[in-house]
Amino acid sequence: MWQVRGGDEPTDSELLGGILRGTHAPATDIAGRLLSRFGTLRQLALAEDSLLLSEPGVGPRNVAIIRALPQLARRYFETSLPAGEPIRSPADTADFLQARTRHLDHELFCCLYLDNRHRVLRFDELFRGTIDGTSVYPREVVKEALSVNAAAIIVAHNHPSGVAEPSQADERITRRLKSALELVDIRLLDHLIIGDGATTSLASRGLL
Repeated sequence: MWQVRGGDEPTDSELLGGILRGTHAPATDIAGRLLSRFGTLRQLALAEDSLLLSEPGVGPRNVAIIRALPQLARRYFETSLPAGEPIRSPADTADFLQARTRHLDHELFCCLYLDNRHRVLRFDELFRGTIDGTSVYPREVVKEALSVNAAAIIVAHNHPSGVAEPSQADERITRRLKSALELVDIRLLDHLIIGDGATTSLASRGLL
């Protein structure tokens, strides 16, 4: 098992080695080889079973552990925004949305509905697209927000490329959503772009 040295956080290799089980080699060696081959924990989690099993020392048990990592991460961060509780910080929101969308190979447009005290009412995955984009319909967003009596919403979508920079299309749909929601007195608090380990807030860019 890894140990924290001098207050430093463990590396990805140390963390992975701490949960894998070695067969014919130490687990830390297996973890190092896997990350060297696949590059990142995200790419490792997306790798095909046959590629993982081709690595010496990686058996079905370790493949099952690797497959469980994204699910565990998502479930862990889901508890940071429980229904009925107020949002504690922008970081909690970003972590929650990262866990829900950053691993996907297609775009997913999501809405987080809030009451007037910014308590979470519901989270919805509204529109799914291809790797090139997704179609977002402001009317549907407004309809769902009204159905839960939301006073405010935060919208987000991921960029499968991993780059969290908003496109011109992202800016246009943000303006359309803001205008549509204002007609029914619902505030659009933010539109977050989720990349691979990075999140960009359009509110912080002055676009809301």
